[in-house]
Amino acid sequence: MPRPDQTGEAQAAGAEPRVSRIDILLRDVAAGRVDVEDGVRALERLSFTDLGFARVDHERRLRQGVLEFVYAPGKTRAQLLSIVDTQLANEDGSVVVTRLEPEDAEAIKALVASHGLECIWREGPRLLAVARAVPEPRGRLLIVTAGTSDLPVAEEAELVATVLGAEVCMLADVGVAGLQRLLAEIPEIEAADAIVVVAGMDAALASVVGGLASVPAIACPTSVGYGASLGGLTALLAMISSCAPGVAVVNVDDGVGAGTLGAMIARGRDR
Repeated sequence: MPRPDQTGEAQAAGAEPRVSRIDILLRDVAAGRVDVEDGVRALERLSFTDLGFARVDHERRLRQGVLEFVYAPGKTRAQLLSIVDTQLANEDGSVVVTRLEPEDAEAIKALVASHGLECIWREGPRLLAVARAVPEPRGRLLIVTAGTSDLPVAEEAELVATVLGAEVCMLADVGVAGLQRLLAEIPEIEAADAIVVVAGMDAALASVVGGLASVPAIACPTSVGYGASLGGLTALLAMISSCAPGVAVVNVDDGVGAGTLGAMIARGRDR
């Protein structure tokens, strides 16, 4: 799957790296353009914004190199708009809203446009992103899915990892029911710095990839499957029980967690 910056989406969303607002503030204090007391108050505002119903963390990207994701379920449209507006006004990095209803997505798109920015919208995973200050790609993250039905979760992981600055390659529908499909992609497995395995049903793909790869495999179980799959519990337990020692497991349908962890491993340390 192409990266957003290969399709022009990230550039349109203002993805050029920008100087940190903290860096600008400290330089202004050092130059005497801002006095120390005002600088301290400004730093307090840069830390987080208290909206009453949410405390929006503005330093996660500087502190950890990851994002303050907005999980939409359980929040009203007004709350979502207020949180996103606060992020756009007080942060330099990307804004990502997960599991968003399409009608709420339209409202957020209008808000983002009022800031002179554009959105990336993925209908399958219901993921909306405003890509800003995307790091230069570093490290290669391979995402593989057992079946086509696993794609929404894999697409969530792909977009998250991309805005975090990993080079991402997607291989869809390479499950163990037709193992030759995976074996044909051994060169991709060998070229990866980390691998995300997205699978439902019996989730056997995680163990197979874990037994072939020389890099960490992040297993992401999905809720895909018939009754005995138990909404992804069977896949989760199978992945946790994997005999391949290089396999770690995230939560059911957790493309955000898998994409974040995969990007962090693939990129390595920023400093």
